[in-house]
Amino acid sequence: MIWLVLIAILAAIIALPYVLEARRSDPDPREATGQFAELSQGRTHYQWIGPVRGPVVVAIHGLTTPLDVWEGVGRGLAGFGYRVLVYDLFGRGWSESVPGRQDAEFFVQQLEDLLEDQGLTDDVTLVGYSLGGAIATAFGARHPERVTRVILLAPAGLDMEEDPVHRFMRLWPVVGDWLHGVYEPVRMRAAILLGKDPNADVPDMDVVQLRETGRKGFFPAVLAGRRGLLATRLVEEHKRLGREDVPVVAIWAADDKVIPISGLGSLAQLNRNARQEVVEGAGHGMIYTHAKAVLEVLRDVLRESWGSR
Repeated sequence: MIWLVLIAILAAIIALPYVLEARRSDPDPREATGQFAELSQGRTHYQWIGPVRGPVVVAIHGLTTPLDVWEGVGRGLAGFGYRVLVYDLFGRGWSESVPGRQDAEFFVQQLEDLLEDQGLTDDVTLVGYSLGGAIATAFGARHPERVTRVILLAPAGLDMEEDPVHRFMRLWPVVGDWLHGVYEPVRMRAAILLGKDPNADVPDMDVVQLRETGRKGFFPAVLAGRRGLLATRLVEEHKRLGREDVPVVAIWAADDKVIPISGLGSLAQLNRNARQEVVEGAGHGMIYTHAKAVLEVLRDVLRESWGSR
């Protein structure tokens, strides 16, 4: 009898992350703020911000923050006269959850498909935040003729801090999957609540982030991104952007504990032509905590003639 009890307890422990995932909700498209495009990999939620005419900026969010993260910077760019296209990566916001490895090819395909769906054949400016910075870099390196400039905000793909627990979850399938399913929801919710900034330029980002933790497919997508593109150092991609003379601007957060400021030096070695700026007093969430400071840098960057191709 005791063995049956122990087996039942063990089975419950093994099943725990899968039970937790099954209890989460599918995103309700009726609550979406934008529109949907049926792309080759799945349904993608997108939104246009700003005027109906003007140069196009495509803004790409990070690993865990959906398109809402662009509320401040995106609307600021629209105020500069840009048409801003924002979209949810697969498994985030209201975009469909898609199984499989989320590597560079995966994310670039989604962006290629979305640009085609929206009829965007002219050059665009890519603005990528965190994981989105790695996506913008990968896309720009593959299609340098299609980008006016690449703007990277606290970009992944160069230097990155990774604690031992996340490293273990990334490197070890099965056991890592189980641990991620049990540990990461608790850790992430605690980090969101403890990290809330009452003076942030974009309020209620904590509400948006907490909403994400309750949607089905979100945590598998986060792990797939960690094992995919986030595990890749984009050395050749940055070199190619330099060789192809694609204007690159990188804006770093001085107090970033996720993407360290050492990435500034790494990028300088790979692309000597890249312009780099630092937002003092900002952490990794700078695009919603320090949106005004980011926009001040972007205003100068976008005014400069060297940035046009």
